[in-house]
Amino acid sequence: MYTTGIVIILLVVLLGFIAVKITNDGWNKDIAQNFPPGPKPLPLIGNLLLIDLKKPQKTFVELSQKYGSVFSFQIGMKKMVILSGYETVKDALVNHANEFGERGHIQIFEDIYQGFGLPFAHGESWRIMRRFTLSTLRDLGMGKKTIEGRIIEESTFLIKYFQAQAGKPLDITVIMNSAVANIITSIVLGHRFEYDHPTLLKLTGLVTENLRLIGTPMVNLYNFYPALGFLPGNHKSVYQNVKDIHSFLRTTFMKSRNELNSDDKRNYIDAFLLKEKEEVKNKYSYFHELNLLSVVTNLFTAGTDTTSATLRWGFLLMMKFQDIQRKVQVEIEGVIGSGQPNIGHRKLMPYTDAVIHEVQRFGNILPLSLARETTVDINFKGYFIPKGTYVIPLLESVLHDNSQFEKPEEFNPQHFLDSEGKFLKKEALMNFGAGRRHCIGENLAKMELFIFFTSLMQKFSFRLPPDVTHIDLTPAVGFTTPPSPYQICALHRA
Repeated sequence: MYTTGIVIILLVVLLGFIAVKITNDGWNKDIAQNFPPGPKPLPLIGNLLLIDLKKPQKTFVELSQKYGSVFSFQIGMKKMVILSGYETVKDALVNHANEFGERGHIQIFEDIYQGFGLPFAHGESWRIMRRFTLSTLRDLGMGKKTIEGRIIEESTFLIKYFQAQAGKPLDITVIMNSAVANIITSIVLGHRFEYDHPTLLKLTGLVTENLRLIGTPMVNLYNFYPALGFLPGNHKSVYQNVKDIHSFLRTTFMKSRNELNSDDKRNYIDAFLLKEKEEVKNKYSYFHELNLLSVVTNLFTAGTDTTSATLRWGFLLMMKFQDIQRKVQVEIEGVIGSGQPNIGHRKLMPYTDAVIHEVQRFGNILPLSLARETTVDINFKGYFIPKGTYVIPLLESVLHDNSQFEKPEEFNPQHFLDSEGKFLKKEALMNFGAGRRHCIGENLAKMELFIFFTSLMQKFSFRLPPDVTHIDLTPAVGFTTPPSPYQICALHRA
């Protein structure tokens, strides 16, 4: 027993020595290679003690003030580079799009998607799926009058729902998720759901829950310490939720296969299954069930959460800033009157357009953006960044860059208006990403935001419930950052 104890102590000391040596050797090597500067890591844990796992973007913004727009950070043995500020992020993602073009390997998403799908895919599979999906979505009406008509139709259902509430206080999270989700389900599945349909409620609920869980400290730790995977925690709940989504989709795929008609592509699933059938003899084909599961899950998640969260930020901010709400309504009255809002009105409504863009900036739905990875060794901004380095383009720093936005901490639509009141486009609004990995649903999301927002603002004024006096603008914690839950009263305008 005594001998065993001595052996264990010696092993612990030896492992500690090795960890210190590896850390110091790595640190010294980084200095020699001119790796970006950053806080010196501790053995085994790196800079873990420095980071706020609930809001890592805040930690990175503070560190950028000390180390500059390109700096390093380490959690465990994983070294990463943080890019801060508009000019630096743009330079990397646009001017060096190929060099920073790979998706960062994030353990929870590697578990779920195994390198397939769209946003978290790698290599040739990503290129093929992106090209196919863009082409298919265009064929199905994305960016055309067809999809605009679906959004307008959905807005009428949404208006009827709000009218039925008769101005009573309500949490709009579920209804906004459902309305936005119906647009993507009409493309992917070929139909919409009633708002109380159990399938729609279950799917949107699973997506919302997963995005919350993925941003929790336990999952963040798991991403950097996969060896912790055996422990109970939120990472296992995430995986179970995905299995539930996939179970529904597999049933849908089976039905679609039985009804498949090469002369009638009803939706995205039909188009994919026909392509899979076409390539059945190609053993290297990327058109297989795991890719279809991954892409459809990606489309449903991205096509629901970000737009819904942005709209919820919008109506919360309209309650907060009643003068801005009134100016939007005055512009709607002057340009649209009582007619149906459509995307053609946007260029005639600079103030409303500026408000929507400022909601996107202020709401800052994805503050860390999605991690990248370098595809080659690169000398960038005077520093050497090796191939395969995990890179975080810090969107928080871009949307709060005071060289691009005069009062970045304030909600101020003037950020997107010139001195004559005309809409002013800002390249620094990178909510949809930039470069070769920018979001394929950008145009659809912009159309949804404008039509849903103006349709509801035309019919309703948004107020606080009678017993509420404070509006909380603190974002919720999660992989995305929607507003914290709130109650709202939608008062019908005469």
